[in-house]
This record gives sequence, C-alpha cells and structure tokens, in this order.
Amino acid sequence: MSSAIHAQRTYALVGTGGCGKTTLAEMLLLHAGVINRLGKIEDGNTALDFEPEEIKRRGSIQPGFATFSRGNARHFLVDTPGDGNFVGDMDMVLTGVDAAVFVIDAVDGVRPLTKRQWLAVRKAEIPACCAITKLDRDRADFSAAYAGLAAVLGMRTVLLYAPIGAAAEFTGVVDVLGARALFFNADGGVTPGDIPPGMADEMSSLRETAVENIAESDDALMEKYLESGELTPEEIAGGLRTGVLKRLLTPVVALSGLENKGAGIVLDAVEKLFPSGLERSPFKGVDGKELSPSETGPAVCFVCKTVSDAFAGQLSVARILSGSVGSDSTLKNMSSGENERLGAPVLLNGKTQTQTKESMGPGALVALAKLKNTHTGDTLSDDKLAFALKAPELPPQLISYALAPKERGEEDKVFAAVQRLLEEDVTLKLSRDEETGDILVSGMGQMHIETSVEKARRRYKVDILLKTPKVPYRETIRASAQVQGRHKKQSGGRGQFGDCWVEFSPLERGGGYQFEDGVVGGVVPRQYIPAVDKGIQEAGARGFLAGYPMVDFKARLYDGTYHTVDSSEMAFKIAGSLAFKKAMETCRPALLEPVVTLTISIPDENMGDVIGDLSGRRGKVSGSDSMAGITEIKAQVPMNEILRYAPDLRSMTGGQGSFTMEFSHYEEAPQPVVEKVVAEYRKTKEEE
Repeated sequence: MSSAIHAQRTYALVGTGGCGKTTLAEMLLLHAGVINRLGKIEDGNTALDFEPEEIKRRGSIQPGFATFSRGNARHFLVDTPGDGNFVGDMDMVLTGVDAAVFVIDAVDGVRPLTKRQWLAVRKAEIPACCAITKLDRDRADFSAAYAGLAAVLGMRTVLLYAPIGAAAEFTGVVDVLGARALFFNADGGVTPGDIPPGMADEMSSLRETAVENIAESDDALMEKYLESGELTPEEIAGGLRTGVLKRLLTPVVALSGLENKGAGIVLDAVEKLFPSGLERSPFKGVDGKELSPSETGPAVCFVCKTVSDAFAGQLSVARILSGSVGSDSTLKNMSSGENERLGAPVLLNGKTQTQTKESMGPGALVALAKLKNTHTGDTLSDDKLAFALKAPELPPQLISYALAPKERGEEDKVFAAVQRLLEEDVTLKLSRDEETGDILVSGMGQMHIETSVEKARRRYKVDILLKTPKVPYRETIRASAQVQGRHKKQSGGRGQFGDCWVEFSPLERGGGYQFEDGVVGGVVPRQYIPAVDKGIQEAGARGFLAGYPMVDFKARLYDGTYHTVDSSEMAFKIAGSLAFKKAMETCRPALLEPVVTLTISIPDENMGDVIGDLSGRRGKVSGSDSMAGITEIKAQVPMNEILRYAPDLRSMTGGQGSFTMEFSHYEEAPQPVVEKVVAEYRKTKEEE
C-alpha cells in the first residue's frame, strides 16, 4: 500500500439544510490554504455554493466538490445539500465516499429531518464522526444537541472534544481523551493549556464513559479493561479507530465554522479515524460479485454525479473504486456496453477545475470530461474485470407540474431545455401527459422544480411557465347496465354495420378493466370481438364526467348481430364505443381522487397546528409517535389537498418540518370536488 493512498481520505459533509455544512467546508478549505478568506452564505461568496440559484436562496442545491492536501494527506470532500428538495441523489453521492462528517447545529440540535439524513449514512454502510457546530451563536446548547445524538439517532457516541464556553465565550475545547484544553488562536490554530477548574470533574467522567464505549466495541479490549480498569493511549486510539471503521462508534467534536474555530480537530479526526480508499469494505456488484479495492488491479470507477460546466460541458464526477485512472485510460461503460476514452482527470474545488497528469488511485474523486454516453449511476470498468457496481435506487418523485412556453409553438424548445437538466439531476423526470398533452416535470418538491425551471431559463434562454400540478383523477361506475351499441351507416357502395349488446358492471377498487367474451352461437364473429373490446377501452380512456380514464369496471359482450358484407372491425369498434357512452347514462359514473400517505416529522410543539391543518385538508391521521422532542405523524390525505404542502409545512413549523409522500389508493371524491373538476373540464373544452 503506497503511503499517499494510505493517507488519502474521501468523505462527505452531511446534515440538514442550514446546519452549517458549507460554512464548515469554508473553514477546512481556509485551513488547507485553498482559499485565503472565509466566505459567508449570506454574502453569496462561498467556494462551494457558486450557482446563481444557490447564491439567491442562500443554500446548496447540488453537491459541492473540493480537493486539498494537508501535510501528506490528500482530502476529497463533498458538501451535500440538506434541504429535502435537493437530497434525492444523496445515496448516489454517499456511494462515492468512504465516510461522513455528520453536522449538527448547536442551536437547533437534532431536527426532524436529521433522522432521515442519518439513515442515509447508515444505509450507505460508511463510518461517520459528528461535528456539532455554531457554538458561537446565541442560544447554542451543546449538551442538548449532544444528548439528541443517542436519544433520537441511536448513535453510540465518543466525545472527543467538548466546548469551553458558549456563544461569545466559546474560547476553546477540551481534548477529552487527552485530558487537556486547547484554546483557539485568532488564526484558527490552538494553544494547549489546562482544563478550566470548573470543568475538570465533568471531563474526567466523560473520559471514563468514552473509554468504556471504546472498550465495549472490542472483546479483547473489554477483557483487559475489566481486569485493569484502564487502557493505554495506544489501545484507546486503536480501539477507537476499529470501532469507527466497524460503524459501532461515532466520535463527536465541537466547533464553530463561522468563527474559524476547530478546523484542525475535525481534520485530525478525519485523518486518524476514517478509512483510506484501500480500507473501504468490498463493493457489491449487480451480479452478486464483490470487488475489494486494489491499487494495482484493473481500473473501475463509479459515476456518482454529473455536473454541467459552461466551458467544459458535461463533467462526470467519478469515484475510483479500484486500480488507477490516467489520461490514457479506456474503460467500458457497463450500462451501455460502449468504450469510453478518458481525458486527463480533473480535480475540483467548487467551480475551479485543475487537470492533473497524475494517475489517480482508489478513493479519488475526479471529474472526467466529454464522455460520450455516460450518466450518473454508471460504472466504467476495465473490460478484463467487467465489474458493474450495484447503484442505489433513487427515491420516487413526489410532485409534478405542467410546463408551458410563454409563446405558443415553443413547446419543443421548453422540453429540450428541461431535458438537458436531467443529465445532472437524476431526481428530475420529464414526460408528456397522454391525457392532456401537457409537458410534465416531476421532482422532490415545489422548490426543487421551481429552482430547476429557473436554471433552465437562465442557461438555455427560454421562457417557461409553471402551471398548477396535475392531479391524476380517475372515473368509475357505481351501477350495472345492459346496453346496445349499434353503428349503421350507408352512403352508397359498401356500408358500415356493427351491433353489440354489452353488460357493464363495477369492479372492486383497484380492479382495473376486464373484458369478457360471452358470445354464443356466432352472433358476433370471432374476428370482430377484439374490436368491440378496443372500442370500449378507447372510449373509457377518454372518460365521461371530466375526461379522466374510466377504471374498475367490467364489460361483458353477450349478444349482437352482423352483416356479411357491411360488417368490419372498424364498425364493431365504433359500436363498442357507442355502447360505453350509452351505458354511462345509467351506470352512475363517479370521480375517483388519488389518496397519498404522508409521513410528517415535526417538533412536538407544532403537533396541534399540523394535525388541525391535516383535518382541514380532509386528511385522516392514522398514528403518531414522539421521541426526544420530535413527532412523526402518519396520515392519508387526498392528493389535490397537498399540492403545495411543502411551503405550508415550513410556515407552520418554522422550517423544521419535513415529509415524505407515497401513493396509497383511489377513493370516491365528494360532490363539491366532483362539481369543481367537472366545471374546469367543461370550461377547458369550451375554450378549445
């Protein structure tokens, strides 16, 4: 193992929106000499949030990548977004790193969305340490934030650095295991000193707890600790690293990114405790095979993100899983089967790109330019090995909006502009609604879609209008009917004749559509029966009440007549369509609305407001669970009542609430909803 790769670290900063990840990244880049001053989110001048949309909303909307060195250790850092609208590709990004620095805000502590972020880290099966930041702020409460790590997230913590003072009095940290104080200097460095007298007893108790936790993660250490009551510094350090690599322990450090207090202690923890690219546990392939990282084996890399650059075009950010990649490499895309010739690897620091002639080994995160047909989630592999990494599944899109051009006739231009965003944002989906002809864009939330459309407008100079999200209503019937569909047309020469008797009956919800051939005696020839079925299906797709597809009904063809000359498939198809329309007059058609299951995480104090709001939206709460100040509510709500739920929930909870949504079932809509939908449909038809 070469010393350079052994010292290399690849990790992500993970946490909720606004918890201080980007500010922490700024401090680390300043400490490493990549930048010469601390940028601020409020001023829009941070190194990793450089997109105009990020500067405008003062928050990350896409992962930011940085590469820097500290001594002989090279760091590959990823600053991940924390807002629920922009975390859809989190699993992809975490597949490309070896560890995570989990960031907690000392003012707000463990938030409802924090649990979701921590579960993503656990799912990625990577070790982590925790950084509690913003200790310079008023109302900072380190003890409450630290307690929430175990109580809410289930972490088995080892406190490495505890704060000395808080807010304006945050002057240093106690090295708990080293039993000494480190006082911050103006330049971001530290000066060792004695632990303040008022903290000595507490720090001694915390050290004892930390050593116990370390010992319990290793049987041999535990046996010695029980016998002697103490471990050597070397045993403590080795046991701590082993516990972290096994994901049994989570070290915790205290800092303030904005005040440049704590860069060294974070980087020390990263370098001492996190794995190198060669120590990463084996990667799992799509065929069940495993790949253990090797510096000398065949090259394999995984594209964890695609970014767009105004000058370089599309850049594929790839994690090197094994082997080495240089400018003369040719690898096979295991998804498309095509070979890709790689140019010189590019090292990223925000929007700054630096080509390197160096061959990069396991663990490196590099950008590869101008790949022909490679996308996020693809594996590039040496053909001799032909390894394809099992990529994580993406979460389903939660909401859809209709897009329209400002000027008529530019629909294709709108579609093309948004489609180009799909390369870099795999959580966006673009489609056309066959029912309405609308261009639909689907994403993780209202802000996600609005930001994406804003980006498309800016980059591709196209005026795009966002229309109200489309609700996929359906129609059904509530009664049975036996009707005749008869089509007869004579206009000289061969005529058209089709005659069928069809019984329509309702099915249970979710039954879809069924067609039964009940013809006996050849009253309808066999070759015409599929035409009747097709006519009914096509008419059903157009609906009856409001133009939505008819579902959950059965059509049984049981009688009819035909003409030896004038009958045809087209005639019986029309007859089937006429039978459907006639049946709708007596089958009591109804409108079905989609119902979704909401899982909402909120602070306890907002529970009353949120449940009251759900009731006003015709929601039915099925249960709630509270733990350490966070309440999780499950409810079923009609989709059309929550099309703009995200901003309303943010308003009710002061930005602390989050939710996930998945389709549950269809149920009959109440009469006021039916009347409104039918009226809108008729108005649209009149305008056409």
